[in-house]
Amino acid sequence: MYQQDLRQKKLKILVVDDHELALYATVDVIRKEYNLAEILQAQTTEDALKRAGSNELNLAVIDLNMPEVAGGTAKVESGIELLKTLMQSYKNLNIVVQTATPRSLVRLKPAISSHEGGFTVADKSLPMNEMLTKVDWSLKGLIYTPAEIRSGLEVKPEWLEVLQLAFKEGLQDIAIAKRMNVAERTVRHYWSKIYDALRVYPDEGKNLRIQTEIRAREEGLID
Repeated sequence: MYQQDLRQKKLKILVVDDHELALYATVDVIRKEYNLAEILQAQTTEDALKRAGSNELNLAVIDLNMPEVAGGTAKVESGIELLKTLMQSYKNLNIVVQTATPRSLVRLKPAISSHEGGFTVADKSLPMNEMLTKVDWSLKGLIYTPAEIRSGLEVKPEWLEVLQLAFKEGLQDIAIAKRMNVAERTVRHYWSKIYDALRVYPDEGKNLRIQTEIRAREEGLID
């Protein structure tokens, strides 16, 4: 009965995907299921944020691997930042994430746990009816995340920032401390916590930071 009510509502849904064929396929499937819905489309994170800002959305279906602007390179990091911004700005927005790499969402565990809207993850390799199930769940306010996220690491936001600054921007601890506006000893403390969380410890003949980068990539903490 509740599903029938959803189908009869004039929902406003945003679909975000940089691949035209995937975008149109997702829109087509959703339109057949929710034929009264107004479906908006975006192919960059920039456009997605603009559409979210100018429309009162009921649901956003988002491909995790996205470019920031037209002609840009699609990156998981861009999709992560888009999700983070949407959850901060629209606490009750229902969200479906489409991705083949759900482990990357471990970076958003704190944001997901505090988000007040529905949040589900759909594997892009599965049939479209699986995505429709996740749409239904999200619209009902449910949370569904794969096992990779539920059993993943508990990593604090400041630790993630250290990893990004060190391994994405190549900064050393002094520069990291300046960017984060903390003392250098605080950064060293963050590193000790990161090592322990990733189970990386001093091993003769091995570089601790390189081993940390390898483990962070394996766990989806950095791209």
